[in-house]
Amino acid sequence: MILSATPGQSGGVITTSAAPAATTEEHDDLKTHRSDTVNHATTSTPRRAGLIGAGNVGTAIATRLVDLGWNVDVANSRGPHTLHDFARLTGAHAVTIDEIGPNVDLLILAIPLASIPGLLHVIQRLDPDTVVVDTGNYVPPRDGSIQDVIDGLPETAWVAEQLGIPVVKAFNNIVAGSLATAGTPAGTTSRVALPVCGDDPRARTVVMQLVEELGFTAYDGGSLDASWRQQPGQPAYCTNPTITELASLLERADRAAGPRRRDQALKVALKLPATFPADVLTRASRFSSGLDRWKPAAWLATARVGLSLLRP
Repeated sequence: MILSATPGQSGGVITTSAAPAATTEEHDDLKTHRSDTVNHATTSTPRRAGLIGAGNVGTAIATRLVDLGWNVDVANSRGPHTLHDFARLTGAHAVTIDEIGPNVDLLILAIPLASIPGLLHVIQRLDPDTVVVDTGNYVPPRDGSIQDVIDGLPETAWVAEQLGIPVVKAFNNIVAGSLATAGTPAGTTSRVALPVCGDDPRARTVVMQLVEELGFTAYDGGSLDASWRQQPGQPAYCTNPTITELASLLERADRAAGPRRRDQALKVALKLPATFPADVLTRASRFSSGLDRWKPAAWLATARVGLSLLRP
């Protein structure tokens, strides 16, 4: 069983999935998936980003981007008057949704899937070259019934259909706390790797560059058809893997079992306190996905999750 905090939650929702023990097996040509390919890209990384969503993931992304010298405009559904604290904390500029437009080179969506169709008017104002990134996950109790996703359409493929543009899937399988603090320089031992999927090669390359800039190894996951491998309920979800581990976890994904495991985890999540440490859940998730089987910290994290579930 894989246990991991849903990105954007502090503790909160977890995802469970059964997974076989980790192996050393990787994709046939791992180098075609790693960020080595980004070094040959000709697209320069944009420096102005729009962000829709001010939850934990939005906070982590905005803070890191501003620290790196980006200009970030943030908006939510309630208006800029509700974003004063967010702006102070992150250094982003609070704006209305209608103020996010052609001046942004990168638009990051950090909102529930159910809210995506309401952004069509924003998308219509964007420059055609703007790269759009979806960081979200489908959570049925929150998002309601989205039949196409229930029938197996990858979540971000559904987002792209709703918006009528290419969309890149990234940052959905890492908890907000790790996104904010786990980035390290290239070449660091055990550097966390993040998958990036998208149908537009240029947009995918831009987002892979962003992943690297934030301190993670970018893994080219291919088209959106493959993005189900990084969704909730799969072994690669919230395990902070290295590039080698990520290749193996993605390979072992089980498309049919994912939704069932995700739904089981949502039920378990209700039993955990809202303040349960996300890093403990990540360690437990690594253990249950077949990683860190001989590390005491992973055993202790798994035991801590179990004890919390036993408490009345």
